Amino acid sequence: MHMTTDIRPFGAEAMARAGGLIGEGQPVAVPTETVYGLAADARNPDAVARIYAAKGRPDFNPLIVHVPDLAAAERLGTFGPVERALAARFWPGPLTLVVPRTVDCPVASIATAGLDTIAIRVPGHRAMQALLAETGAPLAAPSANASGRVSPTAAAHVLASLGGRIALVIDDGPTTAGVESTIARVRDGAVEVLRPGPVTADMLGAAGGLPVTGVEGSEVVAPGMLASHYAPGKPVRLGAMAFEDDEYGIGFGAVAGDYDLSPAGDLTEAAARLFDALHAGAASAKAKIAVAAIPLEGLGAAINDRLSRAAV
Repeated sequence: MHMTTDIRPFGAEAMARAGGLIGEGQPVAVPTETVYGLAADARNPDAVARIYAAKGRPDFNPLIVHVPDLAAAERLGTFGPVERALAARFWPGPLTLVVPRTVDCPVASIATAGLDTIAIRVPGHRAMQALLAETGAPLAAPSANASGRVSPTAAAHVLASLGGRIALVIDDGPTTAGVESTIARVRDGAVEVLRPGPVTADMLGAAGGLPVTGVEGSEVVAPGMLASHYAPGKPVRLGAMAFEDDEYGIGFGAVAGDYDLSPAGDLTEAAARLFDALHAGAASAKAKIAVAAIPLEGLGAAINDRLSRAAV
């Protein structure tokens, strides 16, 4: 869907407009200290699906959820003493921490790619902090560029990449860090770097008091890329035209099931509901799961990628 993309300078008027759009479930481009992000209400699965649709993102990588402070972060994720030490040292700032979701975490499954962990950051940029205050919502925000394009460090970069796909870009000049945040998690007595960034391994080690792994010379594991992350623990049959009695049916379009991803055949709606559907199938009394055929175009490629991993 083509739309007019408005660029507004940072200020009260731009924040009010951005807050209104996010309240309507639309993503908005906003600067952080790292790169410009494409922000939407992380609690709203349809809004998060619109991030993927705007970016043309090929897969459902977990998105970073931005919050104003550590207290807000602890409502979404479970922090141990080392995570708190890292947060105290580097927040607000360009560090993302991957922690277990809280039991009552309100963030939509699509934002965490169906995982039981969540990636959280407290940004240091005034525009993102103002948007968090304006909306009162945790904001999922990957980089504001079409998938595969260079990450944007200025409003003009966003417009060149996403013009016509989003309604608003907030312009507050060039970003300072210019590269995406460091992503880290605490595991097995070490701080594991999942993505290098402005907060270096030495900095993490000094603040956390633990050895640091996953840095130079080691494989950097991106969250959500392991096939087992999506496995529901039951056999999964894809491309179903009908469902057997022992199968939990996940329907799409004209093929109705126990859980319909989108009766209208809308891929954005289906993307928003995919992980909830797999969780429902896993929790059902039926021994198997079957999923109706999903077209490969657009977000369908991402949906089929995740389904093929679930069916391994």
